[in-house]
Amino acid sequence: MADLHYDLVVLGSGPAGEGASINAAKHGKRVAVVEEHGVVGGACTHMGTIPSKALRHSVRQIIEFNTDPMFRTIGEPRWFSFPQLLARAADVIAKQIQLRTEFYSRNRVDLYFGQAVFIDEHTVEIHREDKASRTIRGDHFVIATGSSPYRPPGVDFDHPRVYDSDTILRLDHTPRSLIIYGAGVIGCEYASIFTGLGVKVDLIDQHDEILSFLDGEISDALSYHLRTNGALVRLSEKWERIEADNRKVHLHLESGKRLKADALLWANGRAGNTAGMGLEAIGLTPDTRGRLKVDEFYRTELPHIYAAGDVIGWPSLASAAYDQGRAASDHLVDNGKAHFVTDVATGIYTIPEISSIGRTEEDLTKACVPYEVGRAFFKNTARAQIVGEEVGMLKILFHAETLEILGIHCFGDRASEIIHIGQAIMNQPGEANSIEYFIHTTFNYPTMAEAFRVAALDGLNRLL
Repeated sequence: MADLHYDLVVLGSGPAGEGASINAAKHGKRVAVVEEHGVVGGACTHMGTIPSKALRHSVRQIIEFNTDPMFRTIGEPRWFSFPQLLARAADVIAKQIQLRTEFYSRNRVDLYFGQAVFIDEHTVEIHREDKASRTIRGDHFVIATGSSPYRPPGVDFDHPRVYDSDTILRLDHTPRSLIIYGAGVIGCEYASIFTGLGVKVDLIDQHDEILSFLDGEISDALSYHLRTNGALVRLSEKWERIEADNRKVHLHLESGKRLKADALLWANGRAGNTAGMGLEAIGLTPDTRGRLKVDEFYRTELPHIYAAGDVIGWPSLASAAYDQGRAASDHLVDNGKAHFVTDVATGIYTIPEISSIGRTEEDLTKACVPYEVGRAFFKNTARAQIVGEEVGMLKILFHAETLEILGIHCFGDRASEIIHIGQAIMNQPGEANSIEYFIHTTFNYPTMAEAFRVAALDGLNRLL
């Protein structure tokens, strides 16, 4: 079959690949997307963001029904199985696939399914088991192949009781007990999901605190609520070996402890999907975790080949990946809007959820920055009382002299949405970035957004 030539070839159809390809197509470029799997969406749609957040939402609904006295007039508390929740997530995934397939069709982006392997710097060969290979050429490339769970040697992931964050979505029953190794974002989110289903969870991490990149008060709050909801959090523990049989899985720790459970979820890091792509043929060398190094325009060492999304590492968020992909294609279409994504709000979908942006108390203290704190506790806001979501807090850190907002940290219901109000003000130039904005602005009442006004008043009162 004759070679096909494109202005841009994007490898991967997750958030970064979608952002890069659609943006370039809208600027008149001829674009192709190569997706290894048979459907678009990447790990975000099929194994990461979408299914885990759909699972979380279902668990929150179950918890609400089982704990709200009003529902006791309807019936007794009810319990649902993990497979039942997966069925609901599958409905959402199907809708996302349809929506994203329409995006590519509407923008006349050509889709190819199969494994892309570089033949030279401008050519990839697409391999599919059921079809002959096809070769396509491109003036530019964006590598947006995402990441997969890191699988260390010595762990038998083929055993039916040992899972990673991808294969856990094939769990066909609800275990009575579960060990989660790794208390990062993924580990904490799944700890919330399974404890919400009544599963006995041991959450293990080698560090002395969970999610250490968070503000300490927020990290402590999450740890407290995980424990309150039934998880046993064990910190400063390293795995030694894992043994599994037809009844249990046993985790041996270096400290001498031996834990057993019905299943084990390994959630200790991810690695970039760069193996088998023929990168060695074009002189690109990923790091030990499969990640590619890029410059401020998302270019690799080869200036016509870009990379974006999880395959380049931090921050490994779907939201950032979309923007990274768009930024990469902005640069190659030369429309002057290229930017390096740094203003990223952290969104962690535990129960309750967490979101933050800017600096933490620990960071500011270490840097000797004079700051003050303003807090609003959700239990004191009318909207939280109405909806029954009284756990949580909004915390604003601001400069004690200039009143510039330095960091915003939120723990509780809708935290990942509330945070963007503060983010918008933090991005205003000069004196417009001031905590006083929140006391000079009238918020709808009752809303969760008014927590910004309450927190601002609390902080400014401290200065007095």
